[in-house]
Amino acid sequence: MTAHGPIASELDPSAAIAPQIYAHLREAIIRNRFSPGDRISESEIARSCSVSRQPVREAFIKLAGEGLVAILPQRGTIITRIGYGAVLDARFLREAIEADIVSILAAAPDPAVIRDLRAQLKAQAAVVRTDPLDFIGLDDRFHRTLADAAGKVGAWRMIEGLKSQMDRVRFLSLGHFPIRKLIEQHTGIVDRIENGDPRGANAAIRGHLREVLSDLPQIVGANPGFFDLPGGKIPQPVNAPIQGGVDI
Repeated sequence: MTAHGPIASELDPSAAIAPQIYAHLREAIIRNRFSPGDRISESEIARSCSVSRQPVREAFIKLAGEGLVAILPQRGTIITRIGYGAVLDARFLREAIEADIVSILAAAPDPAVIRDLRAQLKAQAAVVRTDPLDFIGLDDRFHRTLADAAGKVGAWRMIEGLKSQMDRVRFLSLGHFPIRKLIEQHTGIVDRIENGDPRGANAAIRGHLREVLSDLPQIVGANPGFFDLPGGKIPQPVNAPIQGGVDI
């Protein structure tokens, strides 16, 4: 499968090339423009982008570090399946980090942050009838805003590096994406932050981030070729509360 033309046309020669190639390929993989098992060629991408193979190799190595590709000796580089366990691990870590983030915000609500979040909720509601793809970007912005407002920019960067497989699942699930429900959950999180309710905000975001557990078996069933399942089958869900956290 080839998606190299758009990469070549969008490269900025005045900026570092490897991060740009990485970003374009990562987006293509996450949006499932490639399927598991598809091969991507280091030499072909380098040639189409009129660059040396070194920046492409650097991009491939970074993608491999996120589990999005596998670099196989004598066989080339292939798109990996979505690791079922990696999705659950990323969700678990997001819950641990973001539950603390909203607790921090609710302990000292900032009216300016609340106004920003309310405006974002309106923007989310506006795309319900248009394009689910737009909602995914707004959803990421909402969670990034929470982290920024809590002074946890570094934590959000860590989350972004971990959630690649979760993002692939989100794009696969667009056909039955519960956008209205997710917006209601976002609203509940903001309400609890504004009301100065750390415990309630903590519980609300945990419930929100566990939503993927409800949909994941259905998504796997609809896209079996995209997933790497332990033992070849969907394991029993495990959703034990994090010690010291709020179970719901």
